[in-house]
Amino acid sequence: MSVQSERGERLAASLPERYEFRELIGKGGAAYVALADDRERGHPVAVKILRPEIATVVGETRFRREIEILSHLDHPAILPLLDYGSVNEALLYFTMPFVEGTTLQVRLREAGQLPIRDAVSIAEDVAGALDYAHSRGIIHRDIKPANILVSDGRVIVADFGIARAMAVDSAEQITVSGVSIGTPEYMSPEQVEAMRELDARCDVYALGCVTYEMLAGEPPFTGPTELAIFSRHVSEPPKSIRMLRPEVPAGIDAAIVKALQKSRAARFYTAGAYARALVMGLTQ
Repeated sequence: MSVQSERGERLAASLPERYEFRELIGKGGAAYVALADDRERGHPVAVKILRPEIATVVGETRFRREIEILSHLDHPAILPLLDYGSVNEALLYFTMPFVEGTTLQVRLREAGQLPIRDAVSIAEDVAGALDYAHSRGIIHRDIKPANILVSDGRVIVADFGIARAMAVDSAEQITVSGVSIGTPEYMSPEQVEAMRELDARCDVYALGCVTYEMLAGEPPFTGPTELAIFSRHVSEPPKSIRMLRPEVPAGIDAAIVKALQKSRAARFYTAGAYARALVMGLTQ
């Protein structure tokens, strides 16, 4: 077992007695994910535990304020928040239903590219969840394949919360304690440049990156280092998806190009508008 996994298990063991830890099922730059049995609800839950260095920067007061806002999201394509809390003012956590199925990340790793209609359908479902959240003033900030769950034909967006809670008010830097607010391959230019005021169009850009990857088998911008990826987001146009997959309709290619514009003023203003352009592009 790795040092990070051992650390995650130790943190999970500190959860309130309500949660009986089963196993560590994920870890990222900001948090660990544990599978646990919720003794009060009588079913398994996924518990997101902020890494201690992140919890210190975020602080319990801000964490509770932001998570409370997110607790009111109620949409069939958004993984709901069940509970949240802290242990000794240091261990910050929140729980969500445990969803049987897989993530889009795993599906892409196995399949490489998705059928065009499947990719458009998934993007459309994610866009619906985003439009709902955006209409309530909530931006996801970290749309990526790992945060898109696919279960029994349903598409569910997870992880509203961590990126928002990490977005400190004085965000002159794109990292908190060395951890990016977002995931490099899917971060909009304004996130890379640490613009203070973000809006729905940063999520539109990220969804454009995810759509590109579903069709091309790789994100539009990759590189050997985070800095190299950041630079490409800011300064390079994406390679035409039709160069990588000629059968992609021109209308879909055009919609993705617009979603990935460097200037957010040139992008679709809403995720729904982007999804509608993708659907129309199926016949163009």
